[in-house]
Amino acid sequence: MTLPVEVLITLPFSDELVAQLRGVSPRLNITLMRARKPDEIPSEAWQTVEVLYTDRVLPPPEQVPNLRWIQFHWAGVDHAVDAPLLQKPGLVATTLSGAASSQMAEHALMMLLALGHHLPDLIAFQKRAEWPRDRWERFSPLELRGSTVGIIGYGSVGRQIARLLREFGAIVLATKRDVMHPQDTDYIPEGLGDPEAEFVHRLYPPQAIRSMLRLCDFVIVTAPLTPETHHMIGAEELAVLKPTCYWINISRGEVVNPQALLEVLSDMKIAGAALDVFGVEPLPPDHPLWKLPNVIITPHISGNTAFYNERAVALFSENLHRYLAGLPLYNSIAPQRGY
Repeated sequence: MTLPVEVLITLPFSDELVAQLRGVSPRLNITLMRARKPDEIPSEAWQTVEVLYTDRVLPPPEQVPNLRWIQFHWAGVDHAVDAPLLQKPGLVATTLSGAASSQMAEHALMMLLALGHHLPDLIAFQKRAEWPRDRWERFSPLELRGSTVGIIGYGSVGRQIARLLREFGAIVLATKRDVMHPQDTDYIPEGLGDPEAEFVHRLYPPQAIRSMLRLCDFVIVTAPLTPETHHMIGAEELAVLKPTCYWINISRGEVVNPQALLEVLSDMKIAGAALDVFGVEPLPPDHPLWKLPNVIITPHISGNTAFYNERAVALFSENLHRYLAGLPLYNSIAPQRGY
């Protein structure tokens, strides 16, 4: 007789979503216990769990002798890669990469258009009820058609951005950790992304990032935060940007040296930026970025959607099928790599 697979979920999924997961296989015994800390889960539950779905509830390794797989609720797991539990021998951990790519790509596209078409200035003039006499010159747009957009980190989000930009006629450049393997073999919702790297005109290794940056009219940061990418963009990288370039960051604030970015924006050495992520969040109310007229600030919401849990469960279901069949799971984390 085959033993059931004990699955523990620590997030408040609806009954409909839990029923969807139970429908994957009768072998699954799914328990939902909403928790924010490991000690909020009874010890007997930790003793039997084989599969854990969580955001950040990670018990000590010795408390979960039967744990074989953790599915995280987020694509970014820089908060968890150093946890002792992820060093447990034989444990597999996976991310939600791909499930959030659609909304994040739309956010990036919104910011590309807002910056290129001077939306903050237009709104400022509207608030003053002012019709500028020099409107043709002042609001001459930097169109996406014919522009060069550089994407730092060609993962699921970057690939979906490239797919959207294809219709605008932009030239897409991107950096990728391993340019010798351009295909995406992780989770990709049907009809999204760029699994065969067809929509990027050229890939650059991280070591050649300045060569890419000096060509760009727009730059979008979509790289994960790892020891390798921490402050990978500093003063020397920002110095090669065109003065007409716009900078967009929707991944992690600490990929970019915050002081270096503040200086180029304050000194108008680049045209502007749209920033959704910061090294310190919430961004302190006295931070100088708030007062810069060439910066759009959003409160880390690029991955937000009313359909987040549904898309998360769709990915988890796919991985559950693969787990039961003994197949490699989508989006496996390599702790030594940092994501």
